[in-house]
Amino acid sequence: MVKKKKLKVRYAREQEALLARLREDLAVQLERKPKRLAHSLSVARTAERLALLYGVDPFLACAAGILHDWEKARSVAEQLNRARELGIDLGVDLELVHSLLHGMIAARELPERYPELPPSVWHAIAVHTSAAADMAPLDMVLFVADGIEPLRPDTPGIERTRLLVGEAPLEDVFWESFVGGIAYVLKGGRYLYPGTIDVYNELAARRAAGRKGKENA
Repeated sequence: MVKKKKLKVRYAREQEALLARLREDLAVQLERKPKRLAHSLSVARTAERLALLYGVDPFLACAAGILHDWEKARSVAEQLNRARELGIDLGVDLELVHSLLHGMIAARELPERYPELPPSVWHAIAVHTSAAADMAPLDMVLFVADGIEPLRPDTPGIERTRLLVGEAPLEDVFWESFVGGIAYVLKGGRYLYPGTIDVYNELAARRAAGRKGKENA
């Protein structure tokens, strides 16, 4: 992963204090799910390193990483109920896409608890599983970090993404991670959210146009 350079960051005192509070709150929230807690903290560290490497705010990346799986404390049934209460509508039966809901729920519920954090953090959390056609750098950092953090098994797809870190632009690293996730869903014979196909097609068309523009330059 991001081991090619020793990257260090120094936060302001208030930022350090907020990150410490987020970690403490998450430990309580995920007390019964130690593996999920370990994953979240690992994503936070990975997101911070990716942010430093790619010129993204590491504080926001770390905060988003800590909180991205906050709603995983709830059961799937509880997440479904809460998503319906919040009026989340993805155009399909929510039970088919329940794995996408936790980030969307957290992005709607946590801003009131942590008003110190800007909307960009909540957008990154909302799209960290579904992705979007308008992925900002922070969004891509969290998406990639969630997919390649060191506690993830060393699958060929994850290894390909890890090898790109620091060698390719962030957009290409995200693309590899995004496409790898789609391949994983298809290989497992699971339901693929139609919105993911729309995102893929828009991103693919944009990348093709970019390549064509470079060729004609």
